[in-house]
Amino acid sequence: MIQNCIATLQENLLHFLPASNTDTLVTELNPQQQQAILHVEGPLLVLAGAGSGKTRVVTHRIAHLLDLGIAPSDILAVTFTNKAAEEMRTRIRVLKNAQVLACTFHSLGARILRESIASLGYHPDFTIYDEEDSEKLLKTCLEQLQLGGEKTVLRQVRSQISMAKNDLLGPEEIKNDPIAKETYALYQMKLKECNALDFDDLLYLTVRLLREDAKTREEYQNRWLFVLIDEYQDTNLAQYTIAKTLVEKHHNIFAVGDPDQSIYSWRGARYQNILNFESDFSGAKVITLDQNYRSTNQILQAANALIQHNTARYDKKLWSRLGQGEKPLLFTGHNERQEAEFVADRIRRHIQNDSLIYNDIAIFYRTNAQSRPFEDLLIARKIPYAIIGGISFYDRREVKDALAWLRLAVSNSDLISFLRTVNLPRRGIGASTLDKIVLAAGERKMPILDFCEELLMNPAICLDVKLGIKQREGLRDYLRIVNRLRARKTELKIHELIAEALAESKYLSYIQEDPETVQDRKENLDELMGKAAEWEELQESPSLPRFLEELSLRSQVSQDPSLPCVKLMTLHNSKGLEFPLVFLVGLEEDLFPHINTKEDPKALEEERRLCYVGITRAKKFLYLTSTIYRYMWGTARLMRPSRFLKEIPEQLLSKTSQKHYS
Repeated sequence: MIQNCIATLQENLLHFLPASNTDTLVTELNPQQQQAILHVEGPLLVLAGAGSGKTRVVTHRIAHLLDLGIAPSDILAVTFTNKAAEEMRTRIRVLKNAQVLACTFHSLGARILRESIASLGYHPDFTIYDEEDSEKLLKTCLEQLQLGGEKTVLRQVRSQISMAKNDLLGPEEIKNDPIAKETYALYQMKLKECNALDFDDLLYLTVRLLREDAKTREEYQNRWLFVLIDEYQDTNLAQYTIAKTLVEKHHNIFAVGDPDQSIYSWRGARYQNILNFESDFSGAKVITLDQNYRSTNQILQAANALIQHNTARYDKKLWSRLGQGEKPLLFTGHNERQEAEFVADRIRRHIQNDSLIYNDIAIFYRTNAQSRPFEDLLIARKIPYAIIGGISFYDRREVKDALAWLRLAVSNSDLISFLRTVNLPRRGIGASTLDKIVLAAGERKMPILDFCEELLMNPAICLDVKLGIKQREGLRDYLRIVNRLRARKTELKIHELIAEALAESKYLSYIQEDPETVQDRKENLDELMGKAAEWEELQESPSLPRFLEELSLRSQVSQDPSLPCVKLMTLHNSKGLEFPLVFLVGLEEDLFPHINTKEDPKALEEERRLCYVGITRAKKFLYLTSTIYRYMWGTARLMRPSRFLKEIPEQLLSKTSQKHYS
């Protein structure tokens, strides 16, 4: 009945609407875009290739519905970030001066639950716990169950509960992990007692509500007669289920996305949702937007050739009216320093010859640790830069921890390094005890480490500092590590001394407490050892004090992304961005594709999609770089070019010689 009314309304209104309304909306749109925005009823999937103007299509489609007389309150647009939702709302106001509900999935869930959560036994004024609040409550649950509150267990259980909720599994459906099952059940009970929801509940409980309460489900199905979903390839099971349930009656779903740009499986995204659209919604139409408005054709040809090697996709070939442009250029350096020198030289060349500014340039890499050689060279060349979505290499916690151990090997009075490392790992020496130790050492004008040695040998020297047995043993072990590093600093190379510090302090076991960050932190430590090894090779008289001095005196040219600067970021952070000049670096096997994906065909396809995303960020100039040798896992390794380079035909790439960068 709803569909018949809409059809009649559309037919009547098209006779009376001023022609300029529709004409204005479709002006300068290509035929596929026009077809998408003029679609009214029934399921439609818009395969929006990179740079194909999908946001314009979504907003113009909403504007067209408003022109047809559809009430703004009948339209729902859902996207993945608050920024994207705000941009959508702004564009609609500019086009039609109308207020349409454009929001994220989580804010949609919060809205539905505020109105209707009573049927699940909660009060509508529920609190939404942030991550810190959720972890505190979860820690209480673990302690109540006598499972301990260690960070390792806490983070693992937190991750398991989050994954279960996104997969729409209740506590009773956890089969193979009794600890997670019991903790999940108690955690949900306590959340309800507090009339609180965690972030994942905004989706999980919304699905429960829509499934279990037929009256509520029908109310929301009748409220929004037209539902638009952006970035459909990034939906997880909960988000997909919400969208599918809301359109169950009228099937007016307008989904926009690109399976070739699905790169977030580690967040729960299921690219299968977009591939299954036609089977999920009978009679669905599919429109492909393959005209790219961002890049020149030779960049797009390389991207097309690469992504053709994936099997889980809709076939499409991006093209552009922006001309052929220059071929992507492939450079192979001897090592990562030579790779960074090449990048810095090309940045200077393009700034001078092509009227580019620093904001036009980006360097993409697979892992955060790869930023280090580029930061070093950009600083040396006085090229301003900023890390996007992360922090500078030498400001990362694990790097600062390792350097603090080295400083203690040089100085027995480095108070800051002492305070940074004395509880790595925890030795039971609390803040108040440390304050007393520092105060007493200052009063006696003794270097902090000398005072600690004296305190262990003669506790009577300071009656204000009372150490328990565990604290004494902890401090004794700590001083043993420092003394060992001091004894070996002249016989070991600097990178070997870093490895010694990590091993003696059991630091690698310590960082296991946070399983979500442990991989990145290990890679950063490995990169620090690589930096030390590289530095020693380049110095006539290398020494630990000189190495530490050089790192301490580094002056960062720019770390404010609002100022003109080159942008450095991981490929995951590049999604949604574009730059006239892009360097995609580190294209070697085990680095990109990442070593953790090499045995999993699905994971390899996602790595290829990630490479495709990186390539399609480039507007005019694209460089693909790799090295012959790279310092990895404690040694200089012979690297193999990434399979992705081999999957792009040679005739689509230019090559430059490395001899000028020897």
